Amino acid sequence: MEQKITIREKIGFSLGDAAANFIFQTIMLLQLQFYTDSFGISAGVVAVLFLVGRLVGAVADPVVGAIADRTETKWGKFRPWILWTAVPFGIFGFLAFYTPTHMEQASKIIWAFVTYILLMLVYSANNIPYSALSGVITGDQKERNNLFSVRFVFVVLATIAIQGFAKPMVNHLGHGDSAHGYMITMGIFSALAMIFFFLTFSWTKERIKPRPEQKQSLIQDIKDLMINKPWVIMFVVFVMMFIFLSIRNGMLVFYFEYYLDVPRMTSIMNTLNHGTFGFLEFLGLAGPGADAADSIFGITNILGQLGAILGIWVGNRYVKRLGKRNTFIGGLLLAMISAAAFYIVPTPAIGMVFLLQILFNFCWGITMPVPWAMMADVADYSDWKLNRRSTAIVFAGIVVGLKVGLAIGGAIGGLLLKWYNYVPSPPKGPRVQQLPQAVEGIRLSTSIYPALFILFMVGLLLFYGITQKVEIQMQDELAARRK
Repeated sequence: MEQKITIREKIGFSLGDAAANFIFQTIMLLQLQFYTDSFGISAGVVAVLFLVGRLVGAVADPVVGAIADRTETKWGKFRPWILWTAVPFGIFGFLAFYTPTHMEQASKIIWAFVTYILLMLVYSANNIPYSALSGVITGDQKERNNLFSVRFVFVVLATIAIQGFAKPMVNHLGHGDSAHGYMITMGIFSALAMIFFFLTFSWTKERIKPRPEQKQSLIQDIKDLMINKPWVIMFVVFVMMFIFLSIRNGMLVFYFEYYLDVPRMTSIMNTLNHGTFGFLEFLGLAGPGADAADSIFGITNILGQLGAILGIWVGNRYVKRLGKRNTFIGGLLLAMISAAAFYIVPTPAIGMVFLLQILFNFCWGITMPVPWAMMADVADYSDWKLNRRSTAIVFAGIVVGLKVGLAIGGAIGGLLLKWYNYVPSPPKGPRVQQLPQAVEGIRLSTSIYPALFILFMVGLLLFYGITQKVEIQMQDELAARRK
């Protein structure tokens, strides 16, 4: 029987993902617009930047995984990396959203590439060991499922902070200068991330270790991955999943600012503020100087993330009944339909946007903990079938898929803006009126285009062989071997 883990340890572990998501969610949701509208570089350059920076991070992932698997300290293999990278993570998270003044365009592009690539590298050094940590805290399937449910509640809370408040904070703290607003806002979130990482290091413990007689070989580790069919499937699934998220989330802010009806959003913002007795104004989501599109964007995302918390709870119950794979497939199909439905929303139908975002996030919440728990199962599968455990390299290999998906999705988002002739708005002053073709491109890129990648994911998951029956068999046989 594996040792049970306390609620403090579950919270400590979960804070690490909340910390990472202060940066990760901002990268997916706002960095495309930050670079085009606040930092001041073209969408084509941003497409190249995202592709290069994220692929560099993808190359670093297996290297970090191999090193982490071979790390030996009194704190374990993976926890020390969270401690060592906490401060660099915060520093580069801040610098990637800092706009230097009095720089020529070429120098700004160099600054963007250098800071973004360094952020991707430190993200790899932090996130690969953190991901691997989940596979060695416990081998008990029930405890592992509960751990991931708690983890993703904290992820949702961090997502609320970014999706709900980041844009209003940028507007409020920048006093009309979005570049300055991003600098202060990301300084706050980066500082919180560092504190959370320290708590993750302090409150967690590594329990599952490789067999003492196991010889470490990077070549053998890679060979093991290539013959691990569930790993191969999950690698491609993660590529598709993060192409979807990168395109949809990156384009969503444009959808609010350039497609939805601004007078209607202003009216709703004022009505909601009045109905909550000025509470939205207190939160910076309404009141004098508030931007209606950014405020409704924030309110919509807050409501959506509340739906995601409910979805996580529902998903955890269905995982116990149907298994991880089937729950994942069902949630994905529902999320695909609700995401695609954003295309048919009329411009004044803000209430419909609220409902669709809640529905989408509820469905996505069902899926959120599942693929990460499946990654831990894939590490167990290698141990079970091949009698070799290299947890970090298994996680690193799949996170490479995540980075590749982000790279491709980010590049696609930038290229779609360029293809549909999007014109960036200045960091100071009113928004540019977009051409109809640019608005149509934004609608398609928020809905139909990304939904196609979910369809591909579902097809792949039909061939994923770690069913609920296999999960239980692995758990029992591995526990017997460890005794």
